[in-house]
Amino acid sequence: MAQIDDGDSRSANVELNLVPFIDLMSVCITFLLITAVWTQVSMISIGSSIYGKKREGDPELNIDPKDNIVLRVDVVKKGHIVVFGTETFLVARKGEELDDQRLLQELSRIKERVPDKDDAIITILDELPYDDLIRSMDQVLAAGFPQIGVAPGESM
Repeated sequence: MAQIDDGDSRSANVELNLVPFIDLMSVCITFLLITAVWTQVSMISIGSSIYGKKREGDPELNIDPKDNIVLRVDVVKKGHIVVFGTETFLVARKGEELDDQRLLQELSRIKERVPDKDDAIITILDELPYDDLIRSMDQVLAAGFPQIGVAPGESM
């Protein structure tokens, strides 16, 4: 038991009950340990630095001219805008939903033209749902572009 004496004739006895604090900390630690496993399981490996700055010590890459053609999928309010080199086309939404099948067809057509290309960039507007980004990433992966970079979108 702790005693607080402030110098006058009255003194207060204070007993700190640490049991609720210990309970709270044990619940928090347990929660953090359990969720740490799930964040590792659900993590998607993306190559966000495939177009980044070159650092010292990075190995030299022999780049094929076909690799310099940028494939970008912009997720916008209208749907998807696919940019491949100088070509740009819109994959419009079906009502409120993204047209995943048509996007997959267009990306597969690009993959047939340039089978060695395996990288793509996806941009998305901040105000769009996160689900739109994940669905777009799924279609890009299904079309055969495993190296995905994610970038912020620009308002159109």
